[in-house]
Amino acid sequence: MSLWFLFFSAFISSTLFPGGSEVVLAYLSSNETTSVLLLVFVATAGNTLGGMTSWGIGRLISIRYSAENLSKAKQNAVTRLQKYGSPILLLSWLPVIGDPLCVAAGWLRIHWLQSVLFISLGKLFRYLLVIYIVGQASA
Repeated sequence: MSLWFLFFSAFISSTLFPGGSEVVLAYLSSNETTSVLLLVFVATAGNTLGGMTSWGIGRLISIRYSAENLSKAKQNAVTRLQKYGSPILLLSWLPVIGDPLCVAAGWLRIHWLQSVLFISLGKLFRYLLVIYIVGQASA
């Protein structure tokens, strides 16, 4: 049950809705008997799926709206993606700019495989960092 909760928390945290998957991961890693690697995998999978959902939303937006109709934050994300390419999606784990980057990648029609690769690596880094901080705090 706690793995599903972690997955959905990570998924919601990676869409345009606020969430607290880092707190859930930290709690489960310090209070559960579940493998830390499994917890990181589940959180990364949920967060990546959420990022790809945002990517899909961007794809849908691109059908109907041009760049001029995007919000200022999304226009900035589009500009960054055009400048740096798909590796900028490694930063998709960052608060505030991460979600617009995923939307912008879909809007720019960045190939889904490139997107999922860089988004998942960024998300993995996020959760490994959380585990590292929890480990340091409990040491």
